[in-house]
Amino acid sequence: MSNSNSQRALQLFAQNYNCAQSVYAACAIGEGLEEAQRLALAAPFGGGIARQGEVCGALTGALLALGETQGNAMAADPAAARIALYERARQLTEAFRRAHGAILCRELTGCSLDTEAGQRAFKERGLHQNLCTKLVAFAADALQENENV
Repeated sequence: MSNSNSQRALQLFAQNYNCAQSVYAACAIGEGLEEAQRLALAAPFGGGIARQGEVCGALTGALLALGETQGNAMAADPAAARIALYERARQLTEAFRRAHGAILCRELTGCSLDTEAGQRAFKERGLHQNLCTKLVAFAADALQENENV
């Protein structure tokens, strides 16, 4: 499945924005922040938080977008809103894990992106194009599906 959010996310990803930036900027359109602000805010989250291999940046970008689009209710009642927001975030995370077998960048890629050898392996295996574009599209699509739950 492909939607306009995933298409925009893939366009941004092709322009060398990282996975988190691409998904977040594409999926929170029409909310409080401008695209340039979202791109700046999500910049540290690529490669599983600054190439540390932690939670996949595509998933992180989707969670940031979820927070921006669904988190406004927290102003009125933070405790109640948190329950609903956490449930949506859990559903999104679990959908990602079911589809890809993991949520950690290092497990998804099999590379330690915080090393030169890992970055070289990532590039040699074509993971940016062969894996990460799929993760970016999936995260954007899953976020839209999650909003419809």
